[in-house]
Amino acid sequence: MRLRRRCGVALAAAWLATGGAWAQGDRITRIIVAFPPGGPVDFVARTISEQLGRELQTQIIVENKPGANGAIGADTVAHAAPDGMTLWLTSVGAIAINPVLYEKLSYDVQRDFAPVSLVVNNDELLVINASNAARNVPEWLAMARQQGKQITLASSGIGSIPHLAEEQLALATKANLLHVPYKGAAPAITDVLGGQVDAFFGDIPGLIGYVKGGKLKAIGIAAPKRSPVLPEVPTLAEQGLANVDTNNWYALFAPAKTPPEKIAAINRAVQATLATPVVRERLLAAGTDPAPSTPQELGALTRRDTEKWGALIRANKIKPE
Repeated sequence: MRLRRRCGVALAAAWLATGGAWAQGDRITRIIVAFPPGGPVDFVARTISEQLGRELQTQIIVENKPGANGAIGADTVAHAAPDGMTLWLTSVGAIAINPVLYEKLSYDVQRDFAPVSLVVNNDELLVINASNAARNVPEWLAMARQQGKQITLASSGIGSIPHLAEEQLALATKANLLHVPYKGAAPAITDVLGGQVDAFFGDIPGLIGYVKGGKLKAIGIAAPKRSPVLPEVPTLAEQGLANVDTNNWYALFAPAKTPPEKIAAINRAVQATLATPVVRERLLAAGTDPAPSTPQELGALTRRDTEKWGALIRANKIKPE
């Protein structure tokens, strides 16, 4: 009887230590991704999901809910039960850019979501057509000036991180740049490949295959340091262009009012997942940087980037279509 009681106490303590959310082992945790399957956010979600499920002792499924500039996915999480069983993996756009870009949103970041952990950082890479003779940004700009042409830069949409990186580049260079917005990165990349537009800023994971395959030429990184997967590509700061510094980070959020102990349990599981060699190596090989954080650090990052991108959006009078 004493042994049975001691075992029961030990099991209860273990359940409480994990936040008490996944003791059943047979419930399903959802990671909501507000983008279509096959994209970079989806890739990160599916890369971490299996190991994260092991850490939480639950089954994890990835649900893609694209549309309405991320609002469909955001709404799904905002209205989910705050029990730790629904998580939102999102890029910086829906969290720190949309609230200042759009006058009305169906969700409120501060009211509807609880930060869990930063997951990865993504540097923006500036690429041009492989046939272009320029080896770096100053050469590229000089060649355009000599030809008397206006440079066209594709983006994945108005107010996207690639668009904002272009705005920073325009401020740094005073060059004659024309923004050409697309509905997503894929068609933008296609037109750079085809020569319809001159250049594109994009996340390294979405471009590294084209660069390594010789289809696109990388001429600069909008980051404080070079990428370990593209060490030969200089930063824009190294090329004399200051303040072109973007980070299209992805992070996990839970519904507001999720108990702090469950947030803490998920955070510990994310930390362990990103430290797992097979997960870490796969993310690094794709060109993304695993970077777990505390919930408090993610909250502070969200506030800083909302201020940073909000100032740029207001200064340049950027409006959604």
